[in-house]
Amino acid sequence: MPPGSWNPTTVVQGILWILLGLLLCPEPGTASLPLLMDSVIQAVAELEQKVPVTEANHTVSVWHLSAWDSDPHDPLHHFLLKERSLKVTKLDPSALSPELQGLMEEVARHHVRGGREYGVVLTPDGSTVAVEPLLAGLEAGLQGHRVIDLPLCSTATPLGAGDTFPDVGAEVSDARATSPGLRDVSPDVSSADVRAMSPNVRTTDLNVGAIFKDDRVTSPDDQTSSPDATAKSPTTVDSLLVVTLARDLGLAFLQNPQTQSHPGLGAEGCWDQNSVPRNFTLLDPEASPVTTAFLNGALDGALLGDYLSRAPEPRPPLHRLLSQYYGAGVAGDPGLRSNFRRQNGAALTSAPALTQQVWGALILLQGLEPAHPQLQGLSQKELAQAATRAAKEFTEAFLGCPAIHPRCRWSAAPYRGRPTPLRLPLGSLYVHHTYQPALPCTTFARCAANMRSMQRFHQDTRGWDDIGYSFVVGSDGYVYEGRGWHRVGAHTLGHNTRGFGVAFVGNYTAELPAEAALRTVRDTLPRCAVRAGFLRPDYTLLGHRQLVRTECPGDALFHQLRSWPHFDVNVKPRTAKSTSRRSKRKPPLVTMPATDLQ
Repeated sequence: MPPGSWNPTTVVQGILWILLGLLLCPEPGTASLPLLMDSVIQAVAELEQKVPVTEANHTVSVWHLSAWDSDPHDPLHHFLLKERSLKVTKLDPSALSPELQGLMEEVARHHVRGGREYGVVLTPDGSTVAVEPLLAGLEAGLQGHRVIDLPLCSTATPLGAGDTFPDVGAEVSDARATSPGLRDVSPDVSSADVRAMSPNVRTTDLNVGAIFKDDRVTSPDDQTSSPDATAKSPTTVDSLLVVTLARDLGLAFLQNPQTQSHPGLGAEGCWDQNSVPRNFTLLDPEASPVTTAFLNGALDGALLGDYLSRAPEPRPPLHRLLSQYYGAGVAGDPGLRSNFRRQNGAALTSAPALTQQVWGALILLQGLEPAHPQLQGLSQKELAQAATRAAKEFTEAFLGCPAIHPRCRWSAAPYRGRPTPLRLPLGSLYVHHTYQPALPCTTFARCAANMRSMQRFHQDTRGWDDIGYSFVVGSDGYVYEGRGWHRVGAHTLGHNTRGFGVAFVGNYTAELPAEAALRTVRDTLPRCAVRAGFLRPDYTLLGHRQLVRTECPGDALFHQLRSWPHFDVNVKPRTAKSTSRRSKRKPPLVTMPATDLQ
């Protein structure tokens, strides 16, 4: 092929096919690296450096295609992502070093077995990500937003011998023109104050692409668990959402129609060690495969796939795109990074739109696999009900809730003594600032170090059993679990059994926390606590100074709290009115008796 006819997009696709081929057919007996996203990015970079452009231009891994053909787990992925027009070239096994081949062997397939989760890696932001849906999203994005036509008169029964499969040829050739971005890049955005969007913003306000707007359920009751009789059956699906999220989400809710956010959807876990992670154990041993790590990988794949489908030629190298996304932000946009995947995912789709995608994915899978044990003989109504439940639970309990790093993620020391359980639901939320550390933490490494520092101070200096706060909110997009939802804290003297103590990292005497952090404490954290039964719907929100003689949570932050919903105006602050001098000094420490801490 003459150099002038090389297609940069096809080159990148060829690289990705080689990587996927190595994932599925690795060289046995090779050593492995720590299960880190940085190592996966290293593998992608090594392939992009070593594979000649002339080969990558028309290479599809025979190993990859044969693995898909022989593996009944993913006929849908093969059906949607196979490249029909490319020539096949056998892959040189030495394309990757033995260490990287060993790594890719471990992350080849995502699955849950015996309380352990496989095929996941730890990312720089502290989150755990399943690699399989991430790579599937990248490939779907490189192919563009392919709209797959479903059978128009489907009754959601297996396709017979005389039926035809959906039209895979239907593509949106100008997808980048018809699918606007998740947001416009703003020069005002900084890593300390990301314009993270609220999940309850209307989809039309977020400039979602036409491909999703046309697929919405028209029933006014589409947010409930039972679809209205007038809801339209889907006629198309988008390959990007199907291969990353919709298929697996739908199957999870078919498997257990009563799946709830706790503990079924989005179960978290702990690494054996955070510096050199090797084994990931779920906190709920009965968790479904739709874990937090899987949903993280699916969202990342969908978001990056969407970005690639709209990116002009030449598209960025995949290793650079991944490095930016799991780093400071794609193309200099700190809002488009893994820390804010949930907010960006809420901008990408909505519950009605996702219902149609999940419903359509189940119909498509039922046609491809007539003998599928979960789909065999199911009616259109049953598929629609499962899709509606799945989309509602995902958008409300996952996209609509903040990402909370469990204690093991920031390497918490053990609780000293015997914790006292809370009697839920509680009636209040108490807002604090840490004062020390005084600076906001904007990275996982810094936030985790701050958590360990505060815990040491509370345990070793003050003699408490644990870090005092229930939760701590960083400026990195994450909430950090302190004593959590179930243990009495040591944060608000005389009131620890009545409410949760939530602290912002930093000193907010003269300035405010990042907008994304404020939104977490004002909106998403309490809303999800109410939904889960931890907090009463009529809860009151108070600043620390309203209950204890202290200047916490700082003048600027307390003034902001006064405008928030649920703020209790009837409880007056217990600080002196004149605080201009004292605000410049560290507030006096409040010594709490042991009876109130536990």
